[in-house]
Amino acid sequence: MTIIDLHYEKKFFILLAIGLIALGCSKDSVQPVNPNPDPSNPNTPGDTTKTPGDTTQLPVTNDKGTQTPMPLGTDAAPFGYWVYTPEAYATDTVKYPLLIYLHGSGEGGNSQSSPFELDYVLTYGPPKMIAEKHWAPSHPMVVISPQCHEGWWDREHVRAFIRFASTTYRVDTTRIYLTGISMGGNATLDQLNSFDDNQIAAAVPIGATGVMNELFTQRTAKVPLWLFHGEIDDVASPEFPKELVSAINALNPSVRAKLTLYPGMGHFCAEMTYTGTGMGHEDPAVDPFSMDIYTWMYQYAKGKH
Repeated sequence: MTIIDLHYEKKFFILLAIGLIALGCSKDSVQPVNPNPDPSNPNTPGDTTKTPGDTTQLPVTNDKGTQTPMPLGTDAAPFGYWVYTPEAYATDTVKYPLLIYLHGSGEGGNSQSSPFELDYVLTYGPPKMIAEKHWAPSHPMVVISPQCHEGWWDREHVRAFIRFASTTYRVDTTRIYLTGISMGGNATLDQLNSFDDNQIAAAVPIGATGVMNELFTQRTAKVPLWLFHGEIDDVASPEFPKELVSAINALNPSVRAKLTLYPGMGHFCAEMTYTGTGMGHEDPAVDPFSMDIYTWMYQYAKGKH
């Protein structure tokens, strides 16, 4: 085991302990049980020609957009962040959809005191795909990836960041989409659960968990929701998303909540979801992974579904 592995293992147990203590002491519906999966052991299902989540096998795109680091304190944002704007953003007047990505526990850092720590945000998800030239959604969008420097995603600070992003950048405020992994998945659900007037048009939490109640379900049912989870996740039980989706759909929402499960996968199933390489590896008994998540989100605009 390397020094880096030991660092993440130690960080994992510390954050997991904090999360479990908070979960036991708080009445809030979603809490940060914040593991960082081991990237060297992704529990890849089956024997495939294209390994799910392996970005080295994805085609390189000719995307000419720009992803810019904005360390904490650069502007009025409550977090440091990376911001991606499509190639035409600088010359046109179009208002673009906005995708906000919330990372997991292992990618936090304070870019005000240590600017290099902002690079941790590029480890997974859309910011990684952009950095590695694998970004090619069906509809151009602004992508903003904040960095948590507080140990967990504070719901009020995330809410303030969404408002900041929606007013600072030229975006279509009816098309604000939220996604996150693990701790970031929890925080994604937390925004839907905590505020009746949230700005979110659709959400994709990955590996998320929480504590349900009636208000949680009623609020969450108002936003189109697609959850992804590993069937053998021993950190965030897959029973939670199963129960949540069942409870939401029992309310007959205007958009049915979806759940896609990966057989043989543990907590580390984010990359196969963001890249789409998980298509065809999902459990056929639940919702199929037949459309990339960006195209799915784009179907929905706030107040128009």
